[in-house]
Amino acid sequence: MFAFHVESWKPSSIYLAHLAVADAVVLVCLLFRADYYSRKQNWIFGDAVCRIILFLLAANRAAGIFFLTAVAVDRYLKIVYPLHRINRMGLSYAMWVSAGLWAIIIAMTGYLLGSAHFFQVGSRVQCESFNICLNNSPLSIWHNAFFVIQFCVPGSIIIFCTVCITWQLKTKTIDTTGKVKRAVYFIFVVAMVFLISFFPSTASRVAVWILKAWYNECSYFSDANLAFYTSVCFTYLNSTLNPLVYYFSTPAFSGVLQKLLKRLTGQKEEPSSGKSVSKETIE
Repeated sequence: MFAFHVESWKPSSIYLAHLAVADAVVLVCLLFRADYYSRKQNWIFGDAVCRIILFLLAANRAAGIFFLTAVAVDRYLKIVYPLHRINRMGLSYAMWVSAGLWAIIIAMTGYLLGSAHFFQVGSRVQCESFNICLNNSPLSIWHNAFFVIQFCVPGSIIIFCTVCITWQLKTKTIDTTGKVKRAVYFIFVVAMVFLISFFPSTASRVAVWILKAWYNECSYFSDANLAFYTSVCFTYLNSTLNPLVYYFSTPAFSGVLQKLLKRLTGQKEEPSSGKSVSKETIE
């Protein structure tokens, strides 16, 4: 849809396109992780592939968080401060912001490429960026800290933007075209996708920290370990939920999806009103 149905690009569509790229990358990673878990956490692809996959998964999590935040901030500026000069900046500005976010993501997660992440458990070789019992290196401490920070700071920004946008649209805007309701739905969906995808794993990681402060024996961490790896599935779920963000971002995406669903279900399409869905812009 980004390639064929968005003919008028705006900063928000740039951020959403980068989010789609991150979602596409994680699909490749999940093939390796699915094989890994199907073998009861036994990694057979070697050290180099292990490092690359863990790096890409960490980078995807950060990208999902950062670009959802960028979309929320962009919508916040356009609605709450519509006359601010930053709203008049073009696509080059959005591209520079995106490049800066990717630079931060790579800088914050690139350490995963620099060392092995193998843990020998009986006859199995585990490939994990995080191990409750065995990993207490400085890089492990940074990994834990960044895992929590990258949720708390952007999460606060998204919640702030959501509250401000909702307040602005509900109290100071007269809705004559339905755009207000659509904008509220959009920012609410962004916030919900963010919380559903990233809050469970962050909360379980904090719980592990608390347990490690209380206990030293690994036997106390078995339930916490299971809870963490279960909650990580919600992080992968982000790539499935992000299409909701695209759907509510503009009528162009929702129109294309509705046509596709009608074709798949054999329903007849309504006659065109003279304006192609693909001509609509990202608002």
